[in-house]
Amino acid sequence: MDQEAKWYVVHTYSGYENKVASNLATTVENRKLQDWIKDISVPTETVVEIKDNQKKEVERKLFPGYVLVKMVMTDESWFVVRNIRGCTGFVGPNGKPVPLTEEEIASLGVEKHSVEIQYQVGDMVRIVAGPLEGFSGKVDEIDRENNKTRVTISMFGRETPVELELEQAVPMD
Repeated sequence: MDQEAKWYVVHTYSGYENKVASNLATTVENRKLQDWIKDISVPTETVVEIKDNQKKEVERKLFPGYVLVKMVMTDESWFVVRNIRGCTGFVGPNGKPVPLTEEEIASLGVEKHSVEIQYQVGDMVRIVAGPLEGFSGKVDEIDRENNKTRVTISMFGRETPVELELEQAVPMD
């Protein structure tokens, strides 16, 4: 196989995202298409809703009506995805699939990339990107799974905890 798998966006009937994803996963398994269709994702976020004065965490789809599929585009793989029940086609001009760019993939957060960090909890770090660039503070928490770190900085004479992406902080020299 000389082709590389790329991420494509598949349009589905609203509310069918998980069904399309699971049917596609089953089809890939049954037809042994793992070499062609590598990954299937329905990006979600956890949000807190307040209903009847009750706080409740709920999973919400980031892109209702869409499923992301990492695949090698061939006539066969296109046909398999296109014919999953609930799928209405690929996103692209005239239904012709267009792969997502590296920037789009990064902004969607569908691929977890591990970040090598040179600091640990308790270390002093300098913030090198984002709106707090130039501030420094102490690392309180590192959450590698979600690519986040919590740093307490001194702002307006107060200790203020801020959440950053791991690569936004570097160890103090």
